[in-house]
Amino acid sequence: MATSSTFVVFDLEFTTWPDALEQDWGGPGRLRELVQIGALRLDEEYRVVEEFETLVRPVVNPRLSAYFTGLTGITQEAVDREGRPPAQALGDFLGFCAGRSVLSYGNDMVVLGENVGWARARGEEVANGFLDAHFMTLRPWLNSVAPATTSVNSGRLWQALGLPVPCAGREHSALFDCYSIVAAIRHLRATGTPLPTGWL
Repeated sequence: MATSSTFVVFDLEFTTWPDALEQDWGGPGRLRELVQIGALRLDEEYRVVEEFETLVRPVVNPRLSAYFTGLTGITQEAVDREGRPPAQALGDFLGFCAGRSVLSYGNDMVVLGENVGWARARGEEVANGFLDAHFMTLRPWLNSVAPATTSVNSGRLWQALGLPVPCAGREHSALFDCYSIVAAIRHLRATGTPLPTGWL
């Protein structure tokens, strides 16, 4: 169990194609390779104390699909210029999470695990690991206490709850989606909704 007074909210953007969701990324070579990691470290009052954001260069599918770029706004040029090797980006992110509860909206920890596994299978060293953090999904809790969020992704939580735009940016940008998640948590805590036992 994480004991730090801060916790982390994170979101991932990963390679995708028009039919990938329906096929559960089951097509040949269609892996959920990370392209962007965004995370916010928050204190016990839900104030942001540190940001983490990085682009990642996919290995199996180094050329981004037009669908992915249209969805996220992340261009091939940006990834070629600023993208980091997966093992390096993953190690830094896991270090950012060490000793803390780490929350996502959905199955992001599964995608994270897939990418760590692929990097290690290629013989790359990933600094830090999962055992030093406590990963959880907040989606079941959030959907149950705020049913309006059931059909939306992380980047639209603020909208589903009738909140102001949480920051500059756009949906399907990892850091924007993190701020959207945090806005939802703050709103629900302000209205007296208790957090699930063991979160923080």
